[in-house]
Amino acid sequence: MRTADLDYELPERAIAQTPVAPRDSARLLIDLGPKAEPLDERVADLVNFLLPSDLLILNETRVLPARVAVLRHGGGAGEVLLLQPLGATDVGDTETGDNEAGSTESPESDAEGWWEALCRPSRKLRIGDQVVARSGELSFEIGEDLGEGRRKVRPIYKETLLQALELSGEAPLPPYIHERLNDQERYQTVFSQRPASAAAPTAGLHITADLLERIASRGVEILTVELVVGLDTFRPVTTELLEEHQIHSEWYRVPKQTWEQVQLAKIEGRRVVAVGTTTVRALESAAMYGQLQGRTRLFITPGFNFAIVDLMMTNFHLPRSSLLAMIQAFIGPRWRSLYSTALERDYRFLSFGDAMLLHRVPELASSEEGEHEAQA
Repeated sequence: MRTADLDYELPERAIAQTPVAPRDSARLLIDLGPKAEPLDERVADLVNFLLPSDLLILNETRVLPARVAVLRHGGGAGEVLLLQPLGATDVGDTETGDNEAGSTESPESDAEGWWEALCRPSRKLRIGDQVVARSGELSFEIGEDLGEGRRKVRPIYKETLLQALELSGEAPLPPYIHERLNDQERYQTVFSQRPASAAAPTAGLHITADLLERIASRGVEILTVELVVGLDTFRPVTTELLEEHQIHSEWYRVPKQTWEQVQLAKIEGRRVVAVGTTTVRALESAAMYGQLQGRTRLFITPGFNFAIVDLMMTNFHLPRSSLLAMIQAFIGPRWRSLYSTALERDYRFLSFGDAMLLHRVPELASSEEGEHEAQA
């Protein structure tokens, strides 16, 4: 597939700079298939589009306050943004992660303490240098250059890394957000648990405790997975062909209880509703690799055979992105008409923007794919 097929014009005015309040007042575009006009609703109305037999699955990861303002030796200012611990192995490789649900494997640390980080200004840093956080008691030893502004760094702290980061760091906002976020909790979901991610699972930002209570009262079972979101989620696909893109890996965990209920739902013909592309990636990775946790490089592109997810609630994504490739895999090229409709109706796009609820109809997605290729 040509990456250009995932391109569209996104006006700057459509990129939401701040979240709405309350969270579930965000707009929700309901996809009803290629032969019907999508509905304009609010996230608060999501409960009306769920069945009592549905499973609703959330990504419970929490954003790590991983962006740290630092001072270099000699007083120059800089920044360290922790991305992921080094030394982890991808699912499907010879050495795999523990597959037992409830394992305490953590993506926050490894045996030697080295992390991959974005450092600024990377070119002025030398191996062995130490940079010190502007506040708190955290410093970093600089390691080898990994390219594209990325370095190996080793955090040095007194208690735990999380405690040090809470004093010295802040959550990293996406590069297209230019306004300062006064309340850092607005870039966390209300159901977030373990801090580990470099970015929020943004579809979940719309969910409120009250909405979850109303969904549960309807009879819907609410379950969780954990996928640690990396900053590469914002990275555009730059290769001419989508298949040539090197997808980033992310750590995921599907609790045993969640997996058992998902399997039962599939056997009984009940729907699995995923909140966010990260939840989709975790569930489909578990199905494809047969492992409940590990690092995944699953790249969901058109033609992918979804084993688990039937409905997806998701935000509107960047042009030429791996996330948009997943959307086309899920509903076919009709995403174009949905995005056009959303822009015409002044929906807000990207992380702090509005959302859509997509229904996967396999035969429709594949037939639309064929029609699109015939016209190309």
